[in-house]
Amino acid sequence: MNDGSADGRVDPAIRCSQCAAACCRLKVAVMPDDKIPAWLLDHDDRGMPILAKAESGWCAALDQDTMRCMIYRQRPTICRDFAMGGDDCRAVRSAWFGGS
Repeated sequence: MNDGSADGRVDPAIRCSQCAAACCRLKVAVMPDDKIPAWLLDHDDRGMPILAKAESGWCAALDQDTMRCMIYRQRPTICRDFAMGGDDCRAVRSAWFGGS
């Protein structure tokens, strides 16, 4: 089972509901098997499909009032593999929150 963490550790104290959705500012590659609504698709400078960003810089699929993903059940593979409290999550939170 992939827990999204290189060292296998997941910090159970980290909860998405207590975060400012820092991961929703990352560039998200869309894989061929991902079923993403066309209005949420964009392309990077190499022409690869990515999730679009809102003018605010947040992922266009993020409801900024509730800070919840509007396509959570059909979110891209990369989002599914981004383990809450895993290495990547902790690194993004640390960068976003200035080391906390």
